[in-house]
Amino acid sequence: MFKGFYTAMSGMTAQQRKTEILTNNMANANTPGYKADQSTIRSFPDMLMSAITSNGIPTQKGLNALQATPVGALNTGVYLQETLANYMQGALRETGLLTDVALVDGQLPVDEQSGNQGALFFRVQHPDGNEAYTRNGNFTLDGQGNLVTAMGQYVLDREGNPIQLQNDQFTISADGIITDEDGGQVAQLGVAFAANTDLLMKQDNGLFRLLEGEALPSAYEVEGVTFGMQQQYLEASNVDSAQSMTNLMTAYRAYEANQKVLQAYDKSIDKAVNEIGKV
Repeated sequence: MFKGFYTAMSGMTAQQRKTEILTNNMANANTPGYKADQSTIRSFPDMLMSAITSNGIPTQKGLNALQATPVGALNTGVYLQETLANYMQGALRETGLLTDVALVDGQLPVDEQSGNQGALFFRVQHPDGNEAYTRNGNFTLDGQGNLVTAMGQYVLDREGNPIQLQNDQFTISADGIITDEDGGQVAQLGVAFAANTDLLMKQDNGLFRLLEGEALPSAYEVEGVTFGMQQQYLEASNVDSAQSMTNLMTAYRAYEANQKVLQAYDKSIDKAVNEIGKV
């Protein structure tokens, strides 16, 4: 009976974590460039149960032989195996701001190891000095004229250097070249390509980094990768609000079902201790 407690409790824990992930997705449905998290739930390995019986051997010493009789498999519950981001491109939304820019995915190779399509990101400078990556092109200029993200990280060019501009009167071409109001080329927006997205780690404020902290290769130099950019546009979140709400209700109902099972076990144990135990 106690195994049933653990099985129901593991189901509640898994559904609670799934609910938290879906709730976070819903909260970021309007965050530019946000990539929805997806979770996978898996059952623990089944335990093979056997009944041990003793058979007497008709000998002078009266020996007994133990024999295992298979009873069957026992499930030990489920757990949230992993959480992965969905890197599918979101819809483009026009803002009219010259400092806003959206990445437009073109041809992206499929990674042989993971079987997933690669992903593109803007290159930005992490507070620790290393590179980080984002799909949120909601940029602005700081007091020194540097192009920065909404959280103040420097946006990097193709060579990995911060981009400095005289004012916000500039244009960005489809291939990322920034031209000032006088027609001079200032820099080319840095874009990185992640071949295996399973190696990416999502951080706060829409940033991504590799698990080991190393830098991604430049998308301009990866063979078979094509993309474009659109100024005065932002990439919207790829969260499907209707589907997320449906999944949220499903997770909540599954949590309630496990809760009912847990309450039933509690009543059975209470009766066994307080009523049957008196006889």
